[in-house]
Amino acid sequence: MQASMHLFFFFFFFFSLFFTAIHSSSSTTTTMITTNLSSCLVSHDIHNFSIPSSSSYSTLLNFSIQNLRFAVPSAPKPAAIILPSSLSELQNAIFCIRNDSLVIRVRSGGHSYEGLSYTAGYHNPFAVIDLMNLHQVRVDPDEPVAWVESGATLGEVYYAAAESNRSLAFSAGSCSTIGVGGHISGGGFGLLSRKYGLAADNVLDAVLIDSEGRVHNRASMGEDVFWALRGGGGGSWGVVYSWKLRLVPVPERVTMFVISRPGTSRFVAELVHKWQYVGPRLPDEFYLSTTVSGTLASFTGLFLGPKTRALSMMTQRFPELGLVDSECVELSWVDSAAQFAGLDSAAELTDRVSKGKGYFKAKSDYVSAPISKLDLISVVDWIANGSASYIILDPYGGAMGRIGSGEIAFPHRAGNLYAIQYMVDWTRAENNGTAEGYVARLRGFYNFMGPFVSKHPRAAYVNYVDLDLGTNNWTEGIGGSPEAVSHARVWGEKYFLQNYDRLVRAKSRIDPTNVFRNEQSIPPLPKFWA
Repeated sequence: MQASMHLFFFFFFFFSLFFTAIHSSSSTTTTMITTNLSSCLVSHDIHNFSIPSSSSYSTLLNFSIQNLRFAVPSAPKPAAIILPSSLSELQNAIFCIRNDSLVIRVRSGGHSYEGLSYTAGYHNPFAVIDLMNLHQVRVDPDEPVAWVESGATLGEVYYAAAESNRSLAFSAGSCSTIGVGGHISGGGFGLLSRKYGLAADNVLDAVLIDSEGRVHNRASMGEDVFWALRGGGGGSWGVVYSWKLRLVPVPERVTMFVISRPGTSRFVAELVHKWQYVGPRLPDEFYLSTTVSGTLASFTGLFLGPKTRALSMMTQRFPELGLVDSECVELSWVDSAAQFAGLDSAAELTDRVSKGKGYFKAKSDYVSAPISKLDLISVVDWIANGSASYIILDPYGGAMGRIGSGEIAFPHRAGNLYAIQYMVDWTRAENNGTAEGYVARLRGFYNFMGPFVSKHPRAAYVNYVDLDLGTNNWTEGIGGSPEAVSHARVWGEKYFLQNYDRLVRAKSRIDPTNVFRNEQSIPPLPKFWA
């Protein structure tokens, strides 16, 4: 017994020393990385950055984290957060991070559903380039176009466009704090997309900094890379410093409504069933989506025209909705954008502070054929039983069906009736104990929905990035390999369908050594294959 105790204490002492040495070595390495990076940044006249020992570090890191799942202490943290204020500072930030052999993360607004703009899988040492100081919006209402830096938010773009001309808008999402850079990179669906296409469909030019620090415009980067930037996903190509955006005309007054219709599972299912035949087939000027939460169906409508026409159209095409005059509001487009974002006034569109932060997990699907009424009753029952907090059904059709699937990298066009976004959220108190239960139920619901959605492959929207679909294996060669390309095809074809192979070729040209990479970035082929 005494010998056993001596042996126990020997091993305890040995492993204590071993793990202390590992921890000490890791801590020393981290300190060296931070010191080297800081020295490089200062020597290149970049002083606006924060390291873990800085008093501002946590505030800067957490400011743009929208999914609080990735704000917990156990989440990987960057060696530095760098906030460039000019093109040259952005170039130098890329150089210094590469010089220190760190992984690069680029954050525009922090809305990545899986935190890919401010975390790094496999705990690789990494640094974040936060673009929030690069947020200028310069509007030329006569063309009409806007040059927009990638750190600008959608709200800032909407406000600037309307300030130049109340009849100008930009086709993009409804959340005002989303960063332009990330949103356009994934496509950028919104309430004007049935009329004018995605945000990415309205990009005319871009200024891209590649892994070597070279500055490209559309002509110098080449059409394949310019094609890939528009909907091919963020984090693969370099850093887009700014975008030239086509602004679109809107009437002086538009009509909006957000209404709720509670009832039984059958009642909600009947409304959603009818919506499938109405929402995707309305005139391009009419956006009508539905959200199902429990046994409640909510409908969001935007019509580019007067209230009388909107009411008349709904009465004729969707009488079951029972829309009445008092539920509709006529207002300017920019005021509608503020209201859809949950704001009190258009002036708040320039506020970067998000009111919608929370703990959540999301998934997505595309639907090409209407789901039967009986099956929709089962869908509503699943939601009511807590498998998802809610689902959002976004109508396609209109311009979304007329633009070719290969025009830009975003491929989900003709043949899709609508997209589904599945969402489950939970509280801070639940995050430590029952969060995985919520996520597991959402995954179960997603599996249940399999028979009703797109197949071969089961498609997904890259702006609702979902690591459940698969991840890159970073232990493979950084330069890429045929095996890595094949492995990434599992999730790559879900996001990009037949466009995946062209994206690989574009990646191989602009970033053959895979400097810009994340868990779901496009992999390059070896350089001699490019």
